[in-house]
Amino acid sequence: MRKYKGVIFDLDGTLLDTLEDLTDSINHTFRAFQIEERSSSDVRRFLGNGIRQLVRLCVPIEIKGDVFESIFTAFKAYYEENCNHKTGPYSGIETVLKRLQAEGIQLAIVSNKIDVAVKSLNQQYFKDWIDLAVGETEMVKRKPAPDMVYTCLEQMKLNPEEVVYVGDSEVDLETAMNAGIDCISVSWGFRDVDWLMNHGALVILNSPEELLEKLL
Repeated sequence: MRKYKGVIFDLDGTLLDTLEDLTDSINHTFRAFQIEERSSSDVRRFLGNGIRQLVRLCVPIEIKGDVFESIFTAFKAYYEENCNHKTGPYSGIETVLKRLQAEGIQLAIVSNKIDVAVKSLNQQYFKDWIDLAVGETEMVKRKPAPDMVYTCLEQMKLNPEEVVYVGDSEVDLETAMNAGIDCISVSWGFRDVDWLMNHGALVILNSPEELLEKLL
């Protein structure tokens, strides 16, 4: 008997490879403020806790207060307009979603990305399979708080034991634990296997195809 009736996915680093657009947006903003640019490997390390924390970790430590707020505002505006130039689904993801939906499993997205961007990217890439996409807003606490997961569970009309969370970072592990649901970690995103193991991952998959083997 199949264990899960629903799957909640992280977005960045799990369904979508968003690294290059995020890096480009960081560096476009930093050039405007005459700040040294960051490599994609730097940005990759700092992802997982939303864009405000991403910018905070990317800027020099001495930048604070109003200057930081100006930089963050500029980055947010630019990224909202330029979040989809190099972004796309990881190879094999669409096949996985199509099969899971065909098997009657409910699918949702929970992400610390801005809610409008989450919904927009879902509509562009995954609307045929995923109806429910929840991003960061002022009204709902972001991950690792469980609030967005609870929103999904309520709308999916499923209990925590019927749902698994799939994500690529320690934030996703914490989110699942806080929400009382199982977690599957994936290594094709923004964290490697060793990092995930060191942060308590019990199940780590290395390709989207392995999700089907695990879930069906």
